[in-house]
Parts: sequence; structure tokens; C-alpha cells
Amino acid sequence: MSYSAKAYSVMIASPGDVASERAIIRDVIYEWNAVHANARKIVLLPIGWESHSSPDMGGTPQSIINGQILEKCDLLIGVFWTRIGTATDEYASGTVEEIEKHIETGKPAMLYFSSQPVALDTVNLEQVAALKDFKNSCQSRGLYESYDSHSDFKEKFYRHLQLKINDHSLFKVAKSESSVVIAESKTQLPQLSDEARSLLKETSQDPQGTILYIRYVEGVDLQVNGRNMIPSDERRTVAKWEQALNELVQLKLIVARGKRGEVFELSNLGYQIADMIVL
Repeated sequence: MSYSAKAYSVMIASPGDVASERAIIRDVIYEWNAVHANARKIVLLPIGWESHSSPDMGGTPQSIINGQILEKCDLLIGVFWTRIGTATDEYASGTVEEIEKHIETGKPAMLYFSSQPVALDTVNLEQVAALKDFKNSCQSRGLYESYDSHSDFKEKFYRHLQLKINDHSLFKVAKSESSVVIAESKTQLPQLSDEARSLLKETSQDPQGTILYIRYVEGVDLQVNGRNMIPSDERRTVAKWEQALNELVQLKLIVARGKRGEVFELSNLGYQIADMIVL
């Protein structure tokens, strides 16, 4: 079913050492769209230079990126770890230039700094020092967030994104607004057994989004979020929950990790469907 919604461009600004975070940002935005876009009549479009810029001549690479992408963005997400990036004519890096020019427009920007451990012999100390200077300059100009793992970043960013969309005046769409785009929601709730629904929902509540399927002499455990989902060792009961696990694998809502068939992780689609389930 199609519906009318206003599209907002969300630019991801970061150096090259946080590729995982860039992927997480896109996944979280897609999850937000799947759950909230229809009700809020808002669609968030993640954009970045690597996917939304095109070859052009007549200016510096950064000025071209600014014209093609930055000037059209509504919300900017900046992420740093050990690098600040390559310096431009006016700023410490292209990423910093994107952030500063975006802030000048008065549009919202959300900045994150990673405190994940890193081996000293793998980092450029000049980059680290320049990043520290930029981070210090941000302290007196607003609020930024630190995180210590990818799961911590995803949890914080998902919560912060909802707060930003709910509270910032930019995203308060009037019902009478006529400037809309047509967006089609393609995420549908699949047919799942009661056990599969419960297993998927419980896994989405686990910070790591992980299922452990463990077979031993006495029986079988299906461990999720600190609990065993199988209520008894009676074979009929165990078979139902094993079938539920297979359902989630076949629908690509979970992904097997390793070679022993004991560890499974929730996929991006799995998170989207889990958010749609009401038990």
C-alpha cells in the first residue's frame, strides 16, 4: 500500500575508519522508516558522498560534494574514531567542513565519538591529535555522544534518532502540507508460528541480537536474552521451537554464524519485523 510522506535527507559525515558505523546508521534509518514512516508521514533518506555524488569538474572535490549533497541535506550525522580525515583549504578535514557548514545553516547535527580500544601502532598520531582538538572545540558549542562498541552505538543512535524526529521543529509536518513524495512501504509482516514470533521478539530485546542453539545429552537449549526459550525437554515441545528457529532462518530474519549451527544473529530485516510484532 502506498502513502504520502515528506522525505528528509540524512547525510552521514565521517572519515574512512568508521565504515561499520556508517552501515549501522543506514540500518537504523531503514528500521525507523519501516516502523514509523506510515504513521508519521515522514521518510528518512540516508545519503553520503560515496553513494550520492557524481563526477564533476570546475571545483575542489569537497566543494563539489558540498554542492551536490551537503546543501540538500536536512539532518547530519557525524561519526569519528581515530581519524579526522584529509584537510581541505579551510578546515581540518572534509568531514569537519561538512559539519561546520551544515551547522551554519541552523539545521540539526548529531555528533558521535568512538572510545573503542585501538592498537597504537595502527593509528596516525597526527590524526588523533587533530581529532582531539576538534572534539574539544565541540564541547562549548553543544552536546555530543561517546560510545564504546558497535552495539552501544546502535542502541544510542536509534534512541537519539527517535528523540530528534519527535522533538525538532524541522520534522513537525503539518497535515495540510502539499510538498510530499510518494513512498511505498515494502516491509510486510510474514506468517509466523507463535513460537517463531516469540523467539524473534525476544531476540530483538537482546543487546547482541543473538540466539544460541545448544544440543547436549540431556536435551536442547535455545538461549536468548539470558533465558532458555524451550519450556520443557519433552520432544514435541522441543520440535516446535526447532521449527521456529528454522522459520526465522528461511525467512532471512536471522543469520547463522560459524560452522556448527549453534549461533544465530538477527538480520536488519529481522529487527524491522520484530518491531512490528505485538505479543
